[in-house]
Amino acid sequence: MATFTKNHLSGSTDGKMIKVAATATPGTTIHTGPTNTGHFHEVWLYAVNSDTTDRKLTIEFGGTASPDDLIEFTVKAENGLYLIVPGLVLQGNASALVVRAFAATTNVISIAGYVNEIA
Repeated sequence: MATFTKNHLSGSTDGKMIKVAATATPGTTIHTGPTNTGHFHEVWLYAVNSDTTDRKLTIEFGGTASPDDLIEFTVKAENGLYLIVPGLVLQGNASALVVRAFAATTNVISIAGYVNEIA
């Protein structure tokens, strides 16, 4: 039977929000997936924009080489949290898949969230 464990994002310090510092690929590391092929990480990400202007956010979900790896979202200014990644799953890989983010402006978008580790 599978086990589920809820954890903070690996790019977070003690579950705190992660500031998106990068403005181009490769983005700021948000979470690194598992290396065991029998394990999965269900990833939930929320974004907030502290700027006074709406800003484009790009999530690189598991890779940076393909447009299929990208999730683009315009985060409204000063308007609370937006669900960006609704529980998408990363499967374990010998070279762990990484979730990264970059934004149009540095340090105005922050990412919060969690992963459900499934083994």
